[in-house]
Amino acid sequence: MSIAAVRLNHAVLFVTDLERSVRFWNDAFGMEIVAREPRANAAFLRLSRSGNHHDLGLFGLGETASPKPSRSVGLYHLAWQVDTIDELEQARQTLAELGAFHGESSHGATKSVYGADPDGNEFEVMWMLPREDWGAYENAAPVDRLDMAGEVQRWSGVRTAGRVAAGDLS
Repeated sequence: MSIAAVRLNHAVLFVTDLERSVRFWNDAFGMEIVAREPRANAAFLRLSRSGNHHDLGLFGLGETASPKPSRSVGLYHLAWQVDTIDELEQARQTLAELGAFHGESSHGATKSVYGADPDGNEFEVMWMLPREDWGAYENAAPVDRLDMAGEVQRWSGVRTAGRVAAGDLS
C-alpha cells in the first residue's frame, strides 16, 4: 500500500551561516522564527499565512562546510506556491532586490520565478492556473519563456492556492 500523503509540509536545509540564512528567508518570504534548537544550531521558520508549525528548518553547519556541487545528485530545488499571479510578480521584484533572482519560466499550468539563498540552495516561487484552465497542459510541463506582463494582464486577482489562511479573508 502506498503512503497517503497530501502535500509536502516543510523543507529542511543545511546552511553555512544560520543567522545569515534566517535573515535571507525573512527578507525574501517574511518568514518568522517559531523555534530554535541551539544544540543543533537550528532554526525553524513559518510563513505568515501558513497553518504549519514550521515551513522551513535551517541547520547551520558553519563556514567550513563544503557546498553541494551544482547539478549533482540530490535535491534540485524547493517550490513555494503563491495565491495570485500578482504575488508572483512581486516575488520576482523581491528576489531581484535581494540579488537572488535566477530566472523565470512558464510550465504551462504553472508560472515560475527562480532564486537561490546565500548558500546557493535553489528554489522556485510558482503560481498555478485555475484547474479548469490547464487544458493542453493537463499532462505536459513545458519550459517556455514567461511573459509576466501578459500573464498579469490575463490573471490578475485570480486566487488558486486552494485555501485562505485563518484571518486572511481579503
